[in-house]
Amino acid sequence: MDRVTLRGLRARGHHGVFERERIEGQTFVVDLVLHLDTRPAASGDDLSRTAHYGVVAEQVTAIIAGEPVDLIETLAQRIADQCLTHEAVQEVEVTVHKPDAPITVPFDDVTVTIHRGRG
Repeated sequence: MDRVTLRGLRARGHHGVFERERIEGQTFVVDLVLHLDTRPAASGDDLSRTAHYGVVAEQVTAIIAGEPVDLIETLAQRIADQCLTHEAVQEVEVTVHKPDAPITVPFDDVTVTIHRGRG
């Protein structure tokens, strides 16, 4: 499988288990790796035969900014499900970063990474 990678998609969301997270919101960052066969698109120079990464980016940031969930695991799953609606995408790897997670000790980032495929 070939890969189309999007890194650093950012949007403000209101995800988390604490009331403060739901009210104030915070920035979430998402990295995606779309697994697909790019040969059909390349052979005909045809955008409709691949994943339009601009559209994918808009859809992902809409999910981040959309309906709140408690867990970033749930957010990652929603993003994976959306990516797999694109016909060319056979598998997807989603990493959700929560750099402003409410942790009481110094840290750089919290991430959840999932890998999902069709079927």
